[in-house]
Amino acid sequence: MSAQKPIGVIGAGAWGTALAQMLAADGAPVSLWARTEEVAGTINRTHRNELYLPGATLSGSITASSDLPAFAELDTLLIVTPAQHLGSVMAGALSGFAGDAVLCAKGIEAGSGRLMAEVAHDVAPNAQLAVLSGPTFAHEVAAGLPTAVTLACDGGDAQWQRLSSQIARPSFRPYFSDDIVGAEIGGAVKNVLAIACGVVDGLSLGQNARAATIARGYAEMLRFGLARGAQAETLSGLCGLGDLVLTCSSTSSRNFSLGRALAEGTPAADLMAHRRTVAEGAFTAPVLKALADDLGIAMPITEAVCALLAGEVSANDMVRGVLARPLRTEMETP
Repeated sequence: MSAQKPIGVIGAGAWGTALAQMLAADGAPVSLWARTEEVAGTINRTHRNELYLPGATLSGSITASSDLPAFAELDTLLIVTPAQHLGSVMAGALSGFAGDAVLCAKGIEAGSGRLMAEVAHDVAPNAQLAVLSGPTFAHEVAAGLPTAVTLACDGGDAQWQRLSSQIARPSFRPYFSDDIVGAEIGGAVKNVLAIACGVVDGLSLGQNARAATIARGYAEMLRFGLARGAQAETLSGLCGLGDLVLTCSSTSSRNFSLGRALAEGTPAADLMAHRRTVAEGAFTAPVLKALADDLGIAMPITEAVCALLAGEVSANDMVRGVLARPLRTEMETP
């Protein structure tokens, strides 16, 4: 009887390490790819990843490696590299991968405007694609706290049955969707809106303003998503509204924290240069605005975040500009 193949997790940042720990908590074998031998060796020796997920003790059934070609031999991979690096990571050793590739990065490729599934399909055309997205803070998933996510499967029910049996755990509950586009757009747009909510918090504008930003931001997400072929039901679920509420409400969100720091007057370039972890919303905002402009969709909060990130306005001027927009019916398309 052959040994059970491990699930592979590509990316040993906070989210990749947390997913590996969730999968391995019951002793299941998990292979975790780290970009450097140093990080991989530390995980194997100490069962910790203090660089990216401090405080978490990792299961002994996690084996870390920097040998990416070896992962192409596995049947299931969770791809958890930053969105802007997904293409370059998959294009090499994983270009011929033909198993299940579950995309866990949330963003839009800055140079091309492609969603992650479009990037993955172009560089690894034989992979069976799925998207895992939802309201997930890495440290809570690693600690085994209850979490629910959307698992959108391009291969329909057969792929869902195959993947859900591998991924579901007592405290990690996936819900099926066949709407990959909606799952991706929810995860990408919420990062931009979380920056806006961080600005609101950093300027001490109150809970009313934050709630309004979430609601009006969701309207932008919905307009853009529908124009790109997403289902409204997907965007009202875990990977859309659910993820939006979480990341717009806590300093545990990298994008929310970035917005707070911008509100305090630190230039965006300085903030991005000194971050070990990635705030994907900073890369997604400009390309999201460009895509919305091409579609003729008004996204005023997204546009304001872009101007702030570019140093064109201060945080206070950003807020004043949004508040000065013409009054209109709430359900009216701007």
